[in-house]
Amino acid sequence: MSERKAKIEVRNLSKHFEDLVVLHQIDFDIYEGEFLCVVGPTGCGKTTFCNVVTGLLPITEGTITMKGEKIDFKKHNVSFVFQEPSCIPWRTIWDDVKIGLEIKKVPKNEINERVSAILEITGLTKFKDFFPSQISAGMKQRVAIARAFVTEPDLLLMDEPFGQLDTSTRFFIENQLVEVWQKTKRTIIFVTHNLEEAVYLSERILVCTQKPTGIKEEVIVDLPHPRDITAPEFVKIRNRVTDLVKWWE
Repeated sequence: MSERKAKIEVRNLSKHFEDLVVLHQIDFDIYEGEFLCVVGPTGCGKTTFCNVVTGLLPITEGTITMKGEKIDFKKHNVSFVFQEPSCIPWRTIWDDVKIGLEIKKVPKNEINERVSAILEITGLTKFKDFFPSQISAGMKQRVAIARAFVTEPDLLLMDEPFGQLDTSTRFFIENQLVEVWQKTKRTIIFVTHNLEEAVYLSERILVCTQKPTGIKEEVIVDLPHPRDITAPEFVKIRNRVTDLVKWWE
């Protein structure tokens, strides 16, 4: 990773909620076009970690910069995909995916081109006229992924987006997510409690400690996609991450 350019720099980051110290003096970089996963013990503050990094919550101490500047939603394009379904009930998939571009007042012809392209990548083209009530939970998350990527975000935060899906659906959508990321090379922070999912998806994993949360270790996942979860190299990394998390201690 050392040869890659840092896109986001986090220095001495701390977050307090009155007397509760959730994050304590965290330092790390996120690289341009990186797929970064964040894992850690249950309740350690992973969501707070990412909400602070992306500017949804104010920091208590420290600095977070994107290419040398403080993250500013008016200047930087930050997108989010959360665990709960977020489709707009009264809009078709096509209209739902394009809403961010409409808000940004992107020209209509460009909207059509970008929405068409992302629906093709995510396998949603033939469902473009469907409403959320007509599609499955897995497909709704594909809509959320398409809506996030179509805006060409500087940073994409994904907070346990597949936690409610069954195993087969989750693997299918994970593979689609990797395909979209490989084609667009957007910078992603992906929060998950599923350690196998983290190894399956990411280039690098930040393992958090219990509160007050810090970075216990970073684990490089230097494996090609698609990944075989039974391969010895995969199992070795998964076991290493599991040993680092140690939620039972």
